[in-house]
Amino acid sequence: MPSPVSPSDHVSPRAALPAAQYAASRHAAWLGAAAIITDEVGRVLLVHPTYREDDSWLLPGGVVEPGEHPHVTCRREITEELGLDLALSAVLAVHSFSAHHPDLQPGTHCPGEVRFVFDGGTLTPAQVAAIRLPREELSEYAFLETRDAVQRLRPVDGQIMLAAYRARLGNTATAHLADGRHILDVPALDRHDVHVRYRPLWDSPLHRGPVPERLPVQQAWAWCFVPDGRVVLVAGPGPRGALPMLPGGTVEKADTTPEDTLHREAAEEAQLSLADLVRLGWVLDETGEVYGGVGPNARLRLAARVTGIGPAAVDPATGHPFARLLATPAQAAALLGWGPPGARQAQLAAETAQERWGHPTARPAAIEEIPAEGMRLT
Repeated sequence: MPSPVSPSDHVSPRAALPAAQYAASRHAAWLGAAAIITDEVGRVLLVHPTYREDDSWLLPGGVVEPGEHPHVTCRREITEELGLDLALSAVLAVHSFSAHHPDLQPGTHCPGEVRFVFDGGTLTPAQVAAIRLPREELSEYAFLETRDAVQRLRPVDGQIMLAAYRARLGNTATAHLADGRHILDVPALDRHDVHVRYRPLWDSPLHRGPVPERLPVQQAWAWCFVPDGRVVLVAGPGPRGALPMLPGGTVEKADTTPEDTLHREAAEEAQLSLADLVRLGWVLDETGEVYGGVGPNARLRLAARVTGIGPAAVDPATGHPFARLLATPAQAAALLGWGPPGARQAQLAAETAQERWGHPTARPAAIEEIPAEGMRLT
């Protein structure tokens, strides 16, 4: 039986061009590779090059050399720029940059660029201390909150950095970008411009016992679990982006107990109905500066079972609705910027949910937005 003929078997005049002429007709673009590298509280590492006239900063990385693969470039550049040998765990973003993009510096003859952004992981304090810069190329480095990092990057570089880092935080697929914009579905963290909420008290230990009588409880926040083991985060829009937080808030005079505070705030911010509140412990705030300098006080941490999620509504305290996100406890801890203590607290909360309510350990998944109409829980 004769083989079927494919349309590709009919050679077009263009395909029959001499090899050199055909090669010259192909699109050409530069290749680049960079890495998202963070410290233990989720701040992003940027480097300050000595050769940029606009004084902008960069992610660690560089230009792919002839015959080199982008992942090889990235590891080589990290070693040359930082003095570190880091494994790369994922491709977080692939970005296509136009030849006539406005962020190109005048006089730059660029045919366009395809840039790969890899996950360079989280550095330990010892690795941070071991960083060594080539002073002729880089004058300094800094770990920055993403809201500050975008101010030091060129606009398109900031957009690439945010999309790549959010792909890592949200466990979403590789972000595909063109001139800084998503070309496929926009993930929830990007849609709501969510940034890691770095906390100055990130290294404060969680005290497991009762709150001492001498310490007033000023805050009550909870790891609020849905039946599949994920927790609810809320994030309110702001002029510099949305900052995630656990449901909860400040204990008001009308609240009889911190648990009353949690019920009220969870309903107002995220339209959650809660049950079976469990105190996990408390964190010491030595100054109470955020409350006007009231002095030492306790910030209570709880776990709770979510029994219902209603339609999105305007928060009476802020006058706008919060974005409502479902994340694994580990993802939530990373977004909250609490570092290793936060990861341990998330693990404690997950173990409590499993022991008390039979909730499973949340499987790795993409961060999901709760629909505006609410959710039915099974």
